[in-house]
Amino acid sequence: MKNKFWLSLVAVLALGTATTLFFQQKKAQASPAGYPIGATVADFKLQNVNGTTVSLSNYKDKKGVIVVFTCNHCPFAKAYEERIMGLDKKYASQNFPVVAINSNDGADYEEDSFDNMKKRASEKGYSFPYLQDATQAVAKAFGATRTPHVFILRNDGGKFTVQYIGTIDDNYQDPGSVTKRYVEDAVNNILTGKPVVVTQTKAVGCAIGWKDA
Repeated sequence: MKNKFWLSLVAVLALGTATTLFFQQKKAQASPAGYPIGATVADFKLQNVNGTTVSLSNYKDKKGVIVVFTCNHCPFAKAYEERIMGLDKKYASQNFPVVAINSNDGADYEEDSFDNMKKRASEKGYSFPYLQDATQAVAKAFGATRTPHVFILRNDGGKFTVQYIGTIDDNYQDPGSVTKRYVEDAVNNILTGKPVVVTQTKAVGCAIGWKDA
């Protein structure tokens, strides 16, 4: 009886360990490490809602790029939409434009399909590219996990390096109650030749919907 008890206990513990490892692996797959602060970003090429193809290398004559992983359906992305548009309006003329990327699986979120991306960009009058990351390879390379999730890239002699990762500001619910404008502060510092003080914050938003492996 004792032998059967110990054998059963070992089996239960082994199953528990295997289950834990399985979910840890799944979590790791859905939360890629991505680029750290200071890393050089590899060039990418994605389809824009206007039918053109946009590459990071297209911006080699700019001082930097505000890359925003966002989408149509997420309430956080909707709450920040006007502020994202405002960032491009403010900084594109200073050679620091916004590039928006939707990496969600359109099969899981119909609102995030490419047709609906085109519709949204047209209705809202986006002044920046809205790119579809159909394979999700770009989001995984960056380590994006939320919508919105911002990566500020500085152009260092033709190479783009990560200077800030995180959220746009400290109040997604009420733009009028914002006290810390992380993205604006970071871009302003870069434009004036100063180091970015706050380089990372926690991205606040919906989890990116990953495709099944």
